[in-house]
Order: sequence, then structure tokens, then C-alpha cells
Amino acid sequence: MHTVATQPDPPVSDNAPRYVVAVRALCEFTAKRGDLDLRFTPSPTALEGIAGHATVTARRPADYQTEIALGEVFGPLQVRGRADGYDPASNQLEEIKTHRGKLDAMPDNHRHLHWAQARVYGWLLCSKLGLMQMRIALVYFDIASQKETVIVETHSADALRAHFVEQCERFIARATQEVRHREARNAALAALAFPHASFRPGQRALAEAVYRCAVNQRCLMAQAPTGIGKTVGTLFPLLKAWPAQQFDKIFFLTAKSAGRQLALDALKTLTEAPDRAPLRVLELTAREKACEHPDRACHGESCPLARGFYDRLPDARAAALQVASLDKAALREVALAHEVCPYYLGQEMSRWSDVIVGDYNYYFDTSAMLYALAEANRWRVSVLVDEAHNLVERARGMYSATLDQAVFDAMRRTAPPPLKRALTRVARSWKDLAAGQTADYLAFTALPADFVDTLQRAISQMTDFLTEHPDAFAPETLRFYFDAMHFVRIAERFDTHSLFDITLAPRFRLTTPNAVLCLRNVIPAPHLKPRFARAHSVALFSATLTPAHFYSDTLGLPETSARVDVDSPFVAEQLQVRAIADVSTRYRDRAQSVAQVVDLIAAQYARAPGNYLSFFSSFDYLAQVAAAFAARHPHVPVWEQARAMSEADQHAFLARFAPDGCGIGFAVLGGAFGEAIDLPGTRLVGAFVATLGLPQLNPVNQQMKARMHEAFGAGYDYTYLFPGLQKVVQAAGRVIRGPDDRGVLYLIDDRFARPDVQRLLPAWWRVDVMRHCDA
Repeated sequence: MHTVATQPDPPVSDNAPRYVVAVRALCEFTAKRGDLDLRFTPSPTALEGIAGHATVTARRPADYQTEIALGEVFGPLQVRGRADGYDPASNQLEEIKTHRGKLDAMPDNHRHLHWAQARVYGWLLCSKLGLMQMRIALVYFDIASQKETVIVETHSADALRAHFVEQCERFIARATQEVRHREARNAALAALAFPHASFRPGQRALAEAVYRCAVNQRCLMAQAPTGIGKTVGTLFPLLKAWPAQQFDKIFFLTAKSAGRQLALDALKTLTEAPDRAPLRVLELTAREKACEHPDRACHGESCPLARGFYDRLPDARAAALQVASLDKAALREVALAHEVCPYYLGQEMSRWSDVIVGDYNYYFDTSAMLYALAEANRWRVSVLVDEAHNLVERARGMYSATLDQAVFDAMRRTAPPPLKRALTRVARSWKDLAAGQTADYLAFTALPADFVDTLQRAISQMTDFLTEHPDAFAPETLRFYFDAMHFVRIAERFDTHSLFDITLAPRFRLTTPNAVLCLRNVIPAPHLKPRFARAHSVALFSATLTPAHFYSDTLGLPETSARVDVDSPFVAEQLQVRAIADVSTRYRDRAQSVAQVVDLIAAQYARAPGNYLSFFSSFDYLAQVAAAFAARHPHVPVWEQARAMSEADQHAFLARFAPDGCGIGFAVLGGAFGEAIDLPGTRLVGAFVATLGLPQLNPVNQQMKARMHEAFGAGYDYTYLFPGLQKVVQAAGRVIRGPDDRGVLYLIDDRFARPDVQRLLPAWWRVDVMRHCDA
């Protein structure tokens, strides 16, 4: 019979504010030490981890308990979590960890963290059941071999309690500061006033819709025109809703770096108002942009900023918490001052920041960090999705995977000898897949199961080799390794929302075709639904979310989602819209259309000299028109978008649009200059859109069209028409940016005269249909 353990009384009153912390988060704060070390094999996928836990628990006795909810209050802390398993017959609590490769390659600091978590769970269970002692077991389950390694300790309840108290006391100062920060922040947010004298037209309607959805815990799809201040109009109402809704975080997600900067600027405006809120703002940037030593590996023996990372992290974290806005530059400054990695300091500060600004992938990707943290810590988060029309294509990319046979073969020739046999089997299976294929492109509704199995076995052998020889892989071998793992993980998710295709392309100087394999996501909705469901509220906003059902269907928004279409503050008199009904920019007609497009641009420029942007469907078409225009009108300044422009080159392109300047910029529709750029006033007085923006007619898009038709019954519209017109409207939105702007827009293609196309254009436009000779 077990004797009841002594339980201490909480050292604070029951009605005091609590700081809720998960067991894992508590131990990661208090028990991590030593180097940052990413040499140990990558974690199994989420599905593999779930399956591994299920396998282990299925081997246990019938009275074995799983997912045991535990918690205890200690001072201002409310510690909670779920223990993996408990065997009452042997009085053994188990912490189950799935892994790949040899266990002895695991760094000591990983094992130390695992023990810290297990012992905290041990005390919480002793406290719950009133036990005097308990066996604590770490169960390491190898995904590949399906073998368990069990390491057991026996502790008294007093020893476990002492360990628990030690962790809490090391955390309690931070928790007390967090409670004070939250009280001050919430009080300031409750009193926060709008930072401008008044709302812009349409901005109040947007803000009210965002606020209502936050209060009602719903998703919102908001179409709001360019120029009304959508960034402030969405952030301000969420900040006002924060105290009552008890958010833990706001995630402001963008598709491009320009959107991040707009959000940071808006937050600075909001927090620098007279009633400034003590808001912690963090900008997350990609690893390749934040890395100080891209030529070094992420471990202490290679990178000086990884060496002793966790030992220096507390001081770096404390310094970072004193900086209200941790943008990329500020985060780097703090990190380097404390000799820690800026990228991983940013990941750590995600736990302590209020508003996090970053790319879509941080919440929506397969291994999204912010989503994982929200799940693990049960955060109440509100998500803002900027320029949400981009999310469809971006999400497709997140849940697709590609393997290139030519790249694989080149890698295989230089791979370590012990891997040759496994890679040869992959090569043989790959060859069998494409055997007999005569068409350049074939699509399938089923997975290549044999190939995926062979690839998985090769990955396991590469993983084993990598754990023993962490620096043995050349960059191309490591790149294939990660690409292959991504391919297998996407294969686990394969369903009717995706297709598998093989593209045959001739190799350079060889007649043997190169088989490129792709798991291609068509409809991201099934992947995104859990992300929307996880959030307290989500607001997706853009100037182009028409038609609503296209975005709702493809993104998988909840049926309870709200929709608001904010009236434009602009009037038809501000923008002359001219649809040219006798010019075709279809591929077969482009050569003939060049002279007509040149005439239209030249005639408008002669009537009203100024800065204009001309948009085309491809770089080739752009080059043809630009060359013809320059030849016929050499006195008019012209500048062209080039392929793969650097950020500096993009800034130089935009700098040509000086106030009261004159000239023509030539750009590709859907590229860097088709959205998210601001050229107000006389910096831009007009635009020419010489394309309907339809995606290219090719076998891939035809397959996507078929899949869309099966799902929604409107394959052409979902694949071609809706995405094309969205790009047109975005590009046209560069012209009118404020209430005093005036300009002209030419829609150059006969299809713009069709009623079904005009229905997808903004309601405030008044489209004049005319011939090119009359324009």
C-alpha cells in the first residue's frame, strides 16, 4: 500500500494571477545547456512520432494509462502537461521519445532535457496519486528498427519534488516578470487609442469586422481595397480585443519582406502613441538570411555562435527582452553582443514576444515553428494573413515535393561508399518508374509505393551513416537527403488533393531522359484546415479575394467564416479604365500584337507624359515590346525588369519612378512589381496590362484543371481565370494609392470586354471598351 506524499501549500494566494507553463517549456528554459547541436538525426515526422508512441503503448499491459493530464500550482506558476504513459502494476512512469539512428549519437544535453521532463512528470504524478516513490523511464523508440531502449531510474517523491521545485524556482523570476508584463500590456492595450486623427474611408469597417471575429472566435475573409491602411486597420482592433480575449500571441504573416516591414512600421506607430503599450514585437527571418556563418555547420565544434549557445542564452534572452521591437537588425545586434546565433535566438524569443511578424511558412508549412509552439504550449493565438490571395499558391508549394533524377545521379557518383548500394536501389526503382514512358509528362492519382519504400530505406541508411559521420556529407548529398525526407513526408499526406507526376526532360549532352518526380499539391485546403481551427481567430485580407468561394474552397476556411467586402474609398473618376477589344495577347497572336501595344503606350504617353508601368505575361513578350518601343521612341526613358533581380536591383528599378518623372517601366505580371509596391502621387500615373494573366496552358495545369473540376465543378475558372484576374487587379492597384491620386489603366486584350471577366473586376471601376485605334 502506497503512503501519501506530503504536498506543499502554494506560496501565493489562490486568486493571484498565474503564469501557465507547459512542462516541456519549463524544462527547455531551465534544463537546456551546452552547445547548439543539430548533428543528431532529424526528428521523425509528426505522423511517425504518433505512430511510434502508439506502437510502444500497444505493447504495454491492459491497465497501462496514456496521455495522463497533470498539473500543479507553484507560486505564480501553473505547471501543466500530459505524461506519455504510466504502468500502475510496476509503478513506472514513461517518457517516450521517437528517434532515428544510433542512440549513442544523441548529444548529452538532449538526454539531460529528457530526464528533466520525465522527473517533473514523475513528481506531478506522485502528487496526484499520493505516492512516496516512483520508477521513471525514458523509452527511446527507433522508428526504423521498431526497437525500444528503456533507461530506468527510481526516485523518492521527495527527490522528485526537490527537482520540481528547483525547476520552478529557476523559472519563477521569469514568470513573475511575465505576469507583470502582461498586466501592464493589457492595461495599456485597453486604453490604446487609434494613432491617427480619424480612420480612413473603409478602414473603420475593416477594423470592426476584424474585432467582431476576434470576439466571436471566427475566421474572416476581408476584401479591402489598396490604400485604406489595411495593416493598421487589422492590427489595431486585435490589440484592442487582446485584454478581453486573453490572447497569448498575435501572428502577422506575410508573403513578402515588404509586407513584414509595413507591419513593423504599423506596430511602431501604434506603440509610439502617447498611450504607448509595452508590446514586444519580433520579426522572424529565414535561416539563410540570418546566418552569420553560412559556411559552418550548426554545432559547437564548427560554429562559434553554436558553441555554448544554451549557456549564454539566458543573458542574451534577458537583453533581448529589453528591446521593444526586435526586427532583424536589432535581433542580430543583441545576438552578436552575446555571441549566440541570431536565427536561433529569434526562435527562442518567439516564446516571449507578443506580436510576431514573419512569413506564411512559420504557421502554415508542414513543420511550421509557430504552429508547433502554439500546439505544445496551448497558446491562444490570433492570426493575420496579409495579401492572402498569395496563400493558395504558397501553400501548394509547402505541400509539394520534387526530386530531380539528374541531380540525384550527380550526387550518387560522389556519395560515401557505404551508401552506394542503397542509392543504387533508389536509382533502379527510379528508372523502373519512367520505363516505357514516351510522353514528356504523365500524371497519376496513386503514389509510386515501391519507389517511396525504397527511398525511405535509403533515407534510414543515410541517417545511420550521418549520425556516425556528421560531417561526411558533401553539400549536394545533404541537399538530396533533406529533399528525399521532404518527399517521403509529403507522400504520407498524399490524397485526392494532390497528384503524382513524372516529367521527362533531355539531359545536357545526353539522350537519356531525366525523370523529374513531383508530388504536386493542387488543393491545399485539407492541410490548412487544422491551422485555421487551431487559432482563436484568423483574418485573411487582401485587395483581391474575388470570387470568395474560390479562396474559401481552396484554402479550406471553416463554414462559419465571415466575409466582408469593404467599399472602396476611390471613385470611378480617379481612374480611367480602357479595355482594348480588338487586340489579342494570346500566345499565338503575340507577334502581331507587339506593334499595337507599342502604339497604345506611345499614344497615351504623348497625351500625358509621366511614369507608367507596363505588365506582360512573360519576359520574352516584355522584351519584344520593350525593344520595339525603344526603337520607335528612343526619346522616351524605359527600364525593364530582369530575371532573378536582387533586392538592390529591385530598389533601383522602383527608384526610377521619381515624383513628376517621365518614363516607362516594363515588368512581368505576377512578379515583384505587380503587388506590394507603393508609388503614390506622380510617381505612377498609369499602367498597361497586356495580358489576361492566365497561367500557362501546359500539361501540368491541365491536370490541375481536371482535379479542380472533380472537386468544384469549375476547373477552368479555378485553374486559369480566377488566378489570372487576381494578378491583373493587383497590378492595376499600383496606380491609385490615395484619395488625391489620378491615373489611367489600359487592359489590353479582347477578353477584357467579356461580361464574365468584367464581373471579376473591382466594382468601382467604370470600364470603357474601345478599339486600339480609338484609345
